[in-house]
Amino acid sequence: MTSSSKTIQVLCFVLAAGFLCSCKFSLSFSGASISPDVKTFSVASFPNRAPVFQPSLSYEFTNGLQDKIQSQSRLKLVRNNGDVSFEGEITDYSTRDVAISGADNLASQTRLSITIRVKYTNQKDTKQNFDQSFSRYADFPTSKNLSEVENELIKNIVDQITEDIFNKAFINW
Repeated sequence: MTSSSKTIQVLCFVLAAGFLCSCKFSLSFSGASISPDVKTFSVASFPNRAPVFQPSLSYEFTNGLQDKIQSQSRLKLVRNNGDVSFEGEITDYSTRDVAISGADNLASQTRLSITIRVKYTNQKDTKQNFDQSFSRYADFPTSKNLSEVENELIKNIVDQITEDIFNKAFINW
């Protein structure tokens, strides 16, 4: 190999290394696409304004959203004024009979539904902002009393809603 071909190889290597070092990218196992400029997030307490009041729902949801973002992103939780912020309210917590069957028209399932309005603000890219309601539900046998299954259903529904919110805020398909 001649010295000029070695020089060309070294020059190509240096240029490639310089190009790679100048690129910004973020790696996420959740599929999140969060700008490197966004470093912090804040979640305001979500008050329960549903017609039926469930005492622990505000706490469960607020903490669930904080935990979801902390576990699925590199963002740091701050008390107020994060680079991205979440605020809103619980607007519905209700049950209704579903899966009505048989000659006597009795329901075999009851549905617990939760709706949460979320205002998402991205201080670094206002085009990402949204104000949207997210709803999910879970069914349980009518033969059971809501109080027997309520905690488990709330956890499952909160997990689904926080996943939906995370995807809307950070997964850019």
